[in-house]
Amino acid sequence: MQEKFNASFDSLYNYAVPEWFQDAKFGIWSHWGAQSVPMYGDWYARNMYVEESPQYLYHIRHYGHPSKFGYKDLVKLWKAEKFSEESADELMGLYVKAGAHYFMGQAMHHDHFFNFPSRYNRFNSVEIGPHKNISGIWKGAADNHHLPFGLSEHLGASFTWWAVNKGHDRYGPYKDIPYDGNNKEYEDFYFNNYQHIIPEGDTRWIDGWYTPNEEYHQLWLAVIKEIIDTFKPELLYTDGGLPFGYVIESGKPEYSAGVDDPRYHYGLEAVSYLYNTSIGKHGENQAVYLQKDRRKEIYSVGVLDIEKSQLPGVQERSWHTDTCIGNWFYDVRQDYKKPGHIIEMLIDIVSKNGNMLLNILQRPDGSIDDQAHFILDEIASWMPVCGEGIFGTRPWRVDGHDRYGEGRSGVLIEGFKEEQVPWQDTDYRFTTKQEKDGGLTVYAFMMKAPENRVAVIRSFEPREKVRSVKLLDGKAGIPVEWSQNFGALTVKLPETLPTQYTNCLAIVY
Repeated sequence: MQEKFNASFDSLYNYAVPEWFQDAKFGIWSHWGAQSVPMYGDWYARNMYVEESPQYLYHIRHYGHPSKFGYKDLVKLWKAEKFSEESADELMGLYVKAGAHYFMGQAMHHDHFFNFPSRYNRFNSVEIGPHKNISGIWKGAADNHHLPFGLSEHLGASFTWWAVNKGHDRYGPYKDIPYDGNNKEYEDFYFNNYQHIIPEGDTRWIDGWYTPNEEYHQLWLAVIKEIIDTFKPELLYTDGGLPFGYVIESGKPEYSAGVDDPRYHYGLEAVSYLYNTSIGKHGENQAVYLQKDRRKEIYSVGVLDIEKSQLPGVQERSWHTDTCIGNWFYDVRQDYKKPGHIIEMLIDIVSKNGNMLLNILQRPDGSIDDQAHFILDEIASWMPVCGEGIFGTRPWRVDGHDRYGEGRSGVLIEGFKEEQVPWQDTDYRFTTKQEKDGGLTVYAFMMKAPENRVAVIRSFEPREKVRSVKLLDGKAGIPVEWSQNFGALTVKLPETLPTQYTNCLAIVY
């Protein structure tokens, strides 16, 4: 059995990314909870207390003022009436068909409403609202389909994120009337977080992502251990950096606490507990911890997660992107990404040694809409054709040099922007698999099919002699005419290509 980890950076630097995760590449996320009820987007539980925000205006006009009808009342409206063991299993079947090799549910969002029964929180989906163990149902469905199961926790930031429920309107008919977060009867749900109120300030920003409140740190760790004990997840995702090393310098929040900061103790304890639980289950660690601090000395305790963005080139270590088809929670105002855009994102991410987790939006009743079905069906039609070049692959590295792609086009890496790239027919992304005879298969994804049906790839060195080329079609592959001169590989493609989305050549050398 593998030696167990302890709660220190030095110990956790021995972490190795499990091979199953390196091979998996694509997962589906159910970022779903009580905040889906209004169908009005992400951060509803916070913004309904932020005067003049769109969600505040929607709330007062649809439900009433948050001094009278607060979030404690809204959660009771979540029924998840179309979500059951049977429907979860059916959805999981759609996700597997679309290529999902792991699944993640949401343990809780920043709203402090848990999707599982908990000794630490009476506001959970078994006691209130659906009266169902949402996380448990998802785990059962994932197990039925033999998918690694994960949970996301957003609790770490809740204490500061939700301080707005202690506020009041500054003008109008409810001026100076306290919001219901001030009701002592519900302090266990809304928190005693008065220290993070921004008096007469701009409530659109947050007083630090993580609180320095050590009592809250202890609660967080107890809840995370409860999650690990109950579900024994293969993945655990923290919405933020490793808790609780988020500090404020010169009024600007930064992930800047050094590794010697004692506030990291709670996060390190949680991560080591996750891994040691996995060792006890498997004999070796098969678990993955995801967090968002991009400093190597921090993310090396697990896997770096990039929310709704990517990295510019091949990374030595596996990394992870989490994204969604629209908004994070169901939003009647939100457009969805097109299937081709999602496929192109996946290819680009995998070429750089990354995995992609895609949130499929659910209505409050637990169902998905026709557009979401369409996206899944389209991805499911593409995966059998080109999935060979995705799953179980590695980046193309030669003599220490990375060849993740060629061409001038690339993704915009700026904040949470995910615009579809206007690819050119000179743009390719590469992945590889080692052949048993020592050769290498390079999968060359044509990000835009050439109109003249002649693909020219210039990334091969003259000494790298190509042995065979075929066009992936989900079967044995379509033989194509090709030639290699001075390293440039020229491939004549058939007039009709196997898929309307990105096509892929398998090149053996």
